[in-house]
Amino acid sequence: MNARILAALLAALAVAPVQARTIALVGGTLVDGTLREPIADSVVIVRDERIVAVGSQGELAIPADAEIVSTEGMTVLPGLWDMHVHLMINGHADYAYWDKTYIDRLRDPIMPASARQLLMAGVTGARDLGAPLAESIAVRDAIRRGEIDGPTLFVSGPFIQKKPYPGTEAFRWGVDSPADARAKVKRLADAGVDVIKLIDQDEMSEAEVAAVIDEAHKRGKPVVAHAHRPEEIRRALKFGADCLEHTGLAAAPRYPEDIMDALRERTANMAAGPLFWTPTIEGLYNFPYVVKHHEHIDDTRWHLGLPPDIVADIRQSLAHPERIAYFQQTPQRWPTLQTKFEQLRENGVLLLVGTDSGIPMKFHSDSTWHELEVWVNRLGVPAVDAIRAATYWPAVAMKADKDYGSVVEGKYADIIAVRGDVLRHIALLQNVDIVIKHGKRMK
Repeated sequence: MNARILAALLAALAVAPVQARTIALVGGTLVDGTLREPIADSVVIVRDERIVAVGSQGELAIPADAEIVSTEGMTVLPGLWDMHVHLMINGHADYAYWDKTYIDRLRDPIMPASARQLLMAGVTGARDLGAPLAESIAVRDAIRRGEIDGPTLFVSGPFIQKKPYPGTEAFRWGVDSPADARAKVKRLADAGVDVIKLIDQDEMSEAEVAAVIDEAHKRGKPVVAHAHRPEEIRRALKFGADCLEHTGLAAAPRYPEDIMDALRERTANMAAGPLFWTPTIEGLYNFPYVVKHHEHIDDTRWHLGLPPDIVADIRQSLAHPERIAYFQQTPQRWPTLQTKFEQLRENGVLLLVGTDSGIPMKFHSDSTWHELEVWVNRLGVPAVDAIRAATYWPAVAMKADKDYGSVVEGKYADIIAVRGDVLRHIALLQNVDIVIKHGKRMK
C-alpha cells in the first residue's frame, strides 16, 4: 500500500463517526430523585454519557444494539452525593499529627484513594470542603479528565478564617481586613474553585465577613459557612451565606430564639432562594455506639487505594476510640442532636446529606450510607426525602441540576443500583451493586 492511499485511509478513519455506546438498565424499581412515584419494572436507556429515555418494560422499546444490564430485584437510584467530605483525611484520630506527617502525600495517594472509596460506595458527586488549593484543583480535574476514579467534585480549596490554626497554613487562609478578604476570595476564584468555605466568622469583623460573601457572590461562587457557634450562624444569615454546615452549638439544648427568628425570616424570602444546611449529624449521633463496637474499623473497604504504611498508621491511631479527643464532649452533645435537627427541618431549611467524611473513625467507604440510615431510622425522615437530600437537592445547591441529581432524560447517566428495596431498608445502601458514572460502569 503506497503512502498516499494509507494517508487517505487514516484521514477517513479520523473523521468517521464513533459508534455510540448504548446501555439499557432493565427490570429494577426506579426511584428517580424527582417527586414521581417509583417506577416498577423500569427501563433506563443510556447512550454514551447521557440518559436518553426512562420508562417501564413493555412501554419503552429497548434499542437492538443496547447492552442489557439486569437490575431485577434492585432499587435503581441517581448516584448519591455527599455534600461535606474531606478527601485529605482518612479517619485518623490525630489531626495535628496527620497534617504534619502527610501534607506531601495528599495529591498522591491520599486524596485519590478517598475519591475512589466514595465512588465505590455509590457517591458520584461530592463537595470537598477544605484542602490545599493546588491539590484540590489537581484531583478534581484529574477525575474530570478520567485519569483517576472518583465522584464529580466541587471543591473549596482552603478554608477562609480569621487566623489559621498553627500547622494548618497550607489549607487555611487568614484574613486581616476587608480588602484582604476580597483578595483571598479572588485568588481562590481565579484558581477555579467551585465554592468558598468560611469558618470562624465570629472571630472576623462584620466587614470582613461581608467582604468574603459579597466577593464570592460577585464571582459566582456560593458560600458555605460553619455553624458551630451562635454568632457564626448569625453572621452567616445576616450577610447571605448560601449553606451552613453542622448542627453545632456544642451541648446547648436548642438553637436560640433570635437565631430561629432570623432563620424563619430567611427561609420565608422566596427571592433569596432556598437556604441549604448540611447537619453532618451521624458521626456524633452514632458515636456512643461505635466507641464500644469497633468492628467497622476492621472493614478493609477503607483501605482501598491507601498504601500499607498509611493503613497501619490509621489503625494504630484508632486503638482506643474512647480516648479520641475529637469526641470527648459528644456524650453531652448527643441528647441535643435530634432537637436541633428537627428545629432546622421544621423551619424551612433544605437539609443536605453530608458527613464530614474523613474525621476520626469516619471512612469514605461508608460515611454516606451511615448518614442516610440515621436520618431515616433514627430521626424519622421519609426514605424518599432522605434520598432526594442526597441526590436532587445537592445538585440544585451547586447549580448543577441541569446535568445531575435525578434519573431524567438529558442528564448525565450517574446511576446506582442496590439489591433489595431501599425505600423500606435504607441500610441496603451499605452494599451498592452497580455504579455508573457519566454512562461508564465503574462497579
